[in-house]
Amino acid sequence: MLDRSHVGLGLSPQQALRDTVRFAQQVEELGYHRFWVAEHHSVPGVAGAAPTVLAAAVAAATSRIRVGTGGVMLPNHQPLVVAEQFGVLGSLFPDRIDVGLGRSVGFTDGIRRALGRGKEAADGFGDQLAELLGYLDGRSASGVHAVPAEGLDLPVLLLATGTGAATAAEFGLPLVIAAAHGDDRMIRTIEEYRANFRPSTRAAEPYVVLARSIAVAETTERARRLLVPEAWATAYSRTHGEFPPLEAPEEILARSMSDRQRAQFERALRGHLFGTPDEVATGLERLAARTGADEVLVTTTAHDPADRLDSYRLLSTLQQVPGHVIPVGSAAATRTPTTA
Repeated sequence: MLDRSHVGLGLSPQQALRDTVRFAQQVEELGYHRFWVAEHHSVPGVAGAAPTVLAAAVAAATSRIRVGTGGVMLPNHQPLVVAEQFGVLGSLFPDRIDVGLGRSVGFTDGIRRALGRGKEAADGFGDQLAELLGYLDGRSASGVHAVPAEGLDLPVLLLATGTGAATAAEFGLPLVIAAAHGDDRMIRTIEEYRANFRPSTRAAEPYVVLARSIAVAETTERARRLLVPEAWATAYSRTHGEFPPLEAPEEILARSMSDRQRAQFERALRGHLFGTPDEVATGLERLAARTGADEVLVTTTAHDPADRLDSYRLLSTLQQVPGHVIPVGSAAATRTPTTA
């Protein structure tokens, strides 16, 4: 699962980060296989800004679940520093750390200036990745060593942002992909990734992690209501340029919206999988059959943390739904991508 440390209206970013750590403990008890955190800068409604730091706190508070990043945006950082950070994590929490990487840069000019990066930084993602892998594998061409990382088994997975899927195929790395532009385009991208995949010491064959927003509740309507807070925040960001704290669904649904806001809100409610356990099991089974995904990376956002936990609890029971075998929860990945 992926947790972005969303901030609820009236709550503090500091509390959101503490809630992320507590939530990791709860989903570990439910049997989930991975817990990932994200990187966002200067976003009022998202507190997760330093993923490797937050991953350390999560790993320290749990005992079994794999912990990783979904992901560290490599163009924002120096590859050596990233390799050293993950080397420290992997040393402190052996065989539990995932290196999830993306190629995005800061969203605004101000953020990019603060990070010391320009829009063009993403253009060098392939070179940055090659440098990082060299440090992790102890074979950097520069002779510089990321000492804590050398000799560790640190799986590297790439997010399919921009040209991420093509890069994952070129470097022989597992791919994490969402349907940002619809399922049909996502499936074409997966097919191209598999067709162009070059086996590497890190992965002998293609490996696909499918990211999907999923909400489960006792009724279909209650599940849909879980999606409302983030859908409104997404619509607001598209009309105001800022992702706000999450509000209660009843307040949003009672709000008067302009035609443009309503259109963006309805658009943001599309593309999710929601419903009762049986409805979601059927939907996941179909999605798994269409994509051949090896894992499902679940994101669920709700205004009330208890509602979100209930959704994950119901989702974790889908293996027990009669007639369904779904690659989620503790059964999401009984194997980890092959690593050197």
